[in-house]
Amino acid sequence: MPDKTDLERIGLFSELGYVSIGDRYVPAKLDTFNDNAHKNKQMLPGGSKQRSGLQAGYFDPQFNRIFEKEAYSNPVQLRRQFRIQEAKKNVGKAFLPSNGDKKPSGLGSYYGTLSGPIPAFSAQLKARSPHVPQKRNIFTSPPKEGTGYGYPNVTIGKPYPYSPDSYDRAQDLAKQAFSIHRKRLMGNPFRINLYPREYFENNPYRSDRPLPPPKRGEISTKITRPFKPSSPAKKDGGMKAGTFDPYPTHSADPYVARRSHPVTTNKEGKIFHPGQGARSRPVRSILEANVVKKKQKKNTKTLSIHQTSY
Repeated sequence: MPDKTDLERIGLFSELGYVSIGDRYVPAKLDTFNDNAHKNKQMLPGGSKQRSGLQAGYFDPQFNRIFEKEAYSNPVQLRRQFRIQEAKKNVGKAFLPSNGDKKPSGLGSYYGTLSGPIPAFSAQLKARSPHVPQKRNIFTSPPKEGTGYGYPNVTIGKPYPYSPDSYDRAQDLAKQAFSIHRKRLMGNPFRINLYPREYFENNPYRSDRPLPPPKRGEISTKITRPFKPSSPAKKDGGMKAGTFDPYPTHSADPYVARRSHPVTTNKEGKIFHPGQGARSRPVRSILEANVVKKKQKKNTKTLSIHQTSY
């Protein structure tokens, strides 16, 4: 099977040549920076030392103590000296009580106290004077019940006379004032025919013409028996059973072959085939279009690994 043409592969008439043809392959991981670090023998450390009880696992050649060459102090001796110095500050002998603490013999007992029994707290009864009953007070008639407001004959003074207050007093006064006003009027209110009127009345149903006599309504006959069809409607079950007309007759439709169109050919007698259309072609990436950098000997140290593009 022959290989595809450049037009079928990448959509170009001819693929451009490459500048790197014949160059030696350089792997991407190989970095030419500081080649001497990868050649010959390098600095070899002695290795890590394991920790042990010997001094070989530490940096210092000998073990250094914290309290080396420090004066020895005896804590027991220091405490004794401190007690002797504090005892010298005492003026006399130590205080010793004459007797031990006395314990009470029970609840309410004063045994062992400094003050002794207190007469104010004694349970003995005091001598009292004989009881003299109190004399009677002045007798008066009992007060009348009621608060005084709204109750007659309760206050000290004379009772107030009854004043009636009707429920519709405000309405009666308004009617009385209106009747007095109507008596003072003389004739009907003055009206002028030249008083301006609006183009349209406020009441759209108002009319100066007399109304016509009412029309006699039509007598409606009541239906006593509802209408029922003779038979229910038929459903169309894939045929013409529920239609008014019968199924139409079959119309003859003979098969007629269509007229064939002549095939267009070129001078050589081959059929013309249109082209395959537009092909996809290689497109540069957005990263390469925006950041175009090459790694060279001059910018090897200043260019970072993430910014390089091979």
